[in-house]
Amino acid sequence: MFHLRSVINQSNTRCLLSSMSATMPSLSNKISPPDLQKQYPKPDYSTESLTKLLDHDNHEMRKRFRSFMSDPVMKPRYNISLSEERQLALDRLQRICDNDFISVLDFRDNPLRIFAAHELAAIIDPAMTTKMTVQFNLFGGTIFKLGTEKHHNLLLKGIDTLGDIGCFGLTELGYGNNAVEMETTAIFDPETKELIVNTPTPLAQKYWITNGALHAHHVVVFAHLISHGVNHGIHAVLVPIRDKQLNVLPDVLVEEMGYKMGLNGVDNAKLTFDNVRVPIDNLLDKYSQLSEDGELTSDIKSTRARFLAVADQLLAGRICIASMCIGGAKASLAIAIKYSATRLTVGKKGKSDTAILSYQLQQHALLPLLARTFALNIGLDCVKRKWAEQIPEDHLEVVAMCCALKPICSWHLENLVSVCRERCGGQGYLSCNRFGTFIGLAHAAMTAEGDNSVLIQKVAKERLAMFKPQTTVPVAENITSTDQLINLIKIRENSLFMGLGKALKAAGREGLFDTWMLQENESIQSAGKTYGERLVADEFKRVVNNVQDSAKEVLQDLLDLHLLSYIKDNAAWFLTHDIISPEHSKQVTAEFNRLCRDLTPQALNLVESFAISDEMLSAPIARDWVNYNEVDNKGELDLF
Repeated sequence: MFHLRSVINQSNTRCLLSSMSATMPSLSNKISPPDLQKQYPKPDYSTESLTKLLDHDNHEMRKRFRSFMSDPVMKPRYNISLSEERQLALDRLQRICDNDFISVLDFRDNPLRIFAAHELAAIIDPAMTTKMTVQFNLFGGTIFKLGTEKHHNLLLKGIDTLGDIGCFGLTELGYGNNAVEMETTAIFDPETKELIVNTPTPLAQKYWITNGALHAHHVVVFAHLISHGVNHGIHAVLVPIRDKQLNVLPDVLVEEMGYKMGLNGVDNAKLTFDNVRVPIDNLLDKYSQLSEDGELTSDIKSTRARFLAVADQLLAGRICIASMCIGGAKASLAIAIKYSATRLTVGKKGKSDTAILSYQLQQHALLPLLARTFALNIGLDCVKRKWAEQIPEDHLEVVAMCCALKPICSWHLENLVSVCRERCGGQGYLSCNRFGTFIGLAHAAMTAEGDNSVLIQKVAKERLAMFKPQTTVPVAENITSTDQLINLIKIRENSLFMGLGKALKAAGREGLFDTWMLQENESIQSAGKTYGERLVADEFKRVVNNVQDSAKEVLQDLLDLHLLSYIKDNAAWFLTHDIISPEHSKQVTAEFNRLCRDLTPQALNLVESFAISDEMLSAPIARDWVNYNEVDNKGELDLF
């Protein structure tokens, strides 16, 4: 079918590539990488407008934070000991706090500022940012939201200044966060009017506790609250673990967890409590109050609902992690694309006069990832906004959104950074070029605050309970338009959820567990992921439709490339379910190829819209990598 837009874009691209050839007549390695970057076409749109769109909120704070994070003190260091790495992470976080870039009160006044800080800080040091997310979200956010005035007066100021560092004691060695099986107890002692916090078995150790090994003064312990022999379910209790001189307190056992495969600036610990006594005032009692007689009164009647209430800060934590992953994805793409634009290799004449970004191999690897990063950034912005503005009636939908986007963003980073590292060859394997750092972030993110695949199960369960089919239209002869591509995602979402519903109905109550846990995993995972993909696609389309400036065309191309990539990657499903034909699949491939080719000359401009300074990127291959190698650098940045 004749596709006018395709013909117009092809014509524009030929002109653009011709322009490139005219301005780059004699590429050679004698031209410095920064000067090679300057040879690429300038955009006919404002990269600043793209930056504003992607930043979404807190624009002045982000601008100041970027400048602050470009300070030489934030420059990465690699050949350092474990203790130095941990101290460096703490020192960097202290600088951020000293300059008031984040506050636990942001949850009341400006919650989107919390997420902005996470995205930008993760570009510099994901380990430091992990400490930050525990201090301000999991620990600080829990004190703020579950505590009352007495807890706020005691701790909120110290949380902001790092005078009171805390950690979040939910996960147990043997049970994860399975509230039914968790063993840690907080038993009311009627004689002393205290709570006795105890770890009865090794399986009840609080495990993977960030900030716990070295720096935390306090931990919020999630434990079964027992009074007069009655178990009232999981509640949050504030337990001191160190004094102000960082001496571990009596009856608290802190065990170092040692080296990890990444993010070693994070001090993780195992915590064990041997009948530690704390005042009953240490119960975080916004929803449940314990009298001096040990009588519990609660606004929430069921123990399950109480657990969900006390663990609610995990939702914000998932947005924090997704924000960190978007920051890591942007940085990795900026590094890989800048290097690909300046690394010259064999061209038609057998000389090193052609940038590797010119080759389809590099384009097909990087451009879809660039489009998807734009898409997920915009989709996550929607989830942040929904979370910050939610009303009680929307809570279950917000839960599903948070639980979908954290896995999708962290899986995206894991795939993206692996591809970027490979496409940068041996240079990508050097620590100073940053990909190893972001691989560490991705792997931590995939299982932190909810294993990705388990969260997708939760998404599928929540969405199935409230499922209403998406409105779809018949598949057209040509499926490469935006509306048709999104239509295909909706068709897939409907099919997967309806098929899953039928399977569960056929299984009945007796067969429910086996069907869900042992037989329908692929359907469950696909359904949950497709819900997230449709959410992102709808929001990206809405945002592009509302753009009024000259960036609209390039954003439309990015949207279409993102959608085409999804259909292309899932073509087997669409073909085997007779949703599309082989001819449709050929259309998708052809349009995918065209958009990768058309967008390549703008790739540098698009990563410039991420507004990540050279100092923040720090990777030599994103800068003057020739100059970097003129000295004995030892893989460090001291002389660069």
